[in-house]
Amino acid sequence: MHHYTDTPAHNVEASAKALSVTELNGKARRLLEMNFNNVRVEGEISGLARPSSGHWYFTLKDKQSQIRCAMFRNRNQALKFVPTEGMLLMVRGRVSLYEGRGDYQLIVEHMDNAGTGDLQKAFEVLKAKLATEGLFDMTRKQPLPTHPKHIGVITSPTGAAIRDILTVLKRRFPAIPVTIIPSSVQGEQAKHELVSALKLAERSNRFDVLIIGRGGGSLEDLWPFNEELVARAIANCPIPIVSAVGHEIDFTIADFVADYRAATPSAAAEILSPDRQAILNQLHLFSRKLTTLTRHKLQLSQKELDNLKKRLRHPGERLRDSSQRLDDLEIRLKQAITLSLARAQSNLDRTKDRAHQQGPQRKLELFKNKNEHIRQKLIHLMLNNMEKRQLKLEKASGELNAVSPLATLSRGYSITKSHNAIIRDSQQLKEGDLISTRFHRGEAICKVEELKSES
Repeated sequence: MHHYTDTPAHNVEASAKALSVTELNGKARRLLEMNFNNVRVEGEISGLARPSSGHWYFTLKDKQSQIRCAMFRNRNQALKFVPTEGMLLMVRGRVSLYEGRGDYQLIVEHMDNAGTGDLQKAFEVLKAKLATEGLFDMTRKQPLPTHPKHIGVITSPTGAAIRDILTVLKRRFPAIPVTIIPSSVQGEQAKHELVSALKLAERSNRFDVLIIGRGGGSLEDLWPFNEELVARAIANCPIPIVSAVGHEIDFTIADFVADYRAATPSAAAEILSPDRQAILNQLHLFSRKLTTLTRHKLQLSQKELDNLKKRLRHPGERLRDSSQRLDDLEIRLKQAITLSLARAQSNLDRTKDRAHQQGPQRKLELFKNKNEHIRQKLIHLMLNNMEKRQLKLEKASGELNAVSPLATLSRGYSITKSHNAIIRDSQQLKEGDLISTRFHRGEAICKVEELKSES
């Protein structure tokens, strides 16, 4: 432990010439560079800036501390990779001091990829989890209104993001109502305020679209928009949401969950606001078309009016035309009456002829002729039928005669009976029996004298 007292040496030093700020910063820079001219530092990169000069400016950090770093173009061009937000780096360089601002910094000569930082790992884990649950699916995203009626903006009321949004809306379409729903956008409390702002917007039932976001920053600065609490609140909000967090290269979980991701807050305002000039140009175009159509309609009406004027005639001419038309109609009427009478007379004559043809006398004659024709036809059919039956009877008689016993008898055979039973075998008789024999003509009664068996 060192104790300081007022000594003559101290008084001499106090009376010496004071250093300027530039001299002090120069001495500090040289002191740092002499003692830390080749150090290795491991840390997580954050807030990488790459201006047009080609130099890189970023911050290396761990859980407790951080240090500003610069890597000039002649050094970073030799690298085979470009570091990204949250990457864990192993850098080599010298400690220095930027005299213009008095900032303590590390001038990086070389860097290697040492893996992924804690925040970046947490980002990737949550992103994979929500993607698996389907919170990033395009099917659940709501369409944005073409002409918003009221835009709600959830952001810091003092940040650059709200100024950019209002500037763009004022330039493009100042008639759209805009309400700022204030919330902190950085720090531990920001996630709770963002969720509360979303619920407030939903309960108010005033907005048809919301913008949620902030300006660019490091991964830590943007971390409230990577919180699961905020992501689920955005996913469950029934109002379409445009996420506008950071710059074009910055992506957060809110960007993936929102219905639309805008690269910047200004881009979000551009997306939601109709272009006033484009609408005015369209209105002018419609006005010109309406004028042209109206003029064309007036011209057509004028031509129609001129045609009607030409068709108007003097009343005397119209009376003469009407009189002539009346005469013509009279002539046509007389001709029509004459023709109608002639047709009526012709119809009457035809009716008389039909009445004569269909009178009782005529019908009686027709019935007589028809009956005579039917009688003659019936007699012819009866004779024809009798002739056919006669032929059929003769044919049947011939066939019956051919198989008749009488026909057999006519050929010299006879039929012998005893007690009305036909005798076919001599064994049926005995001597002394009376038998009757039928010939072709006549019959004889005989007595059996002798029986002979067939040898």
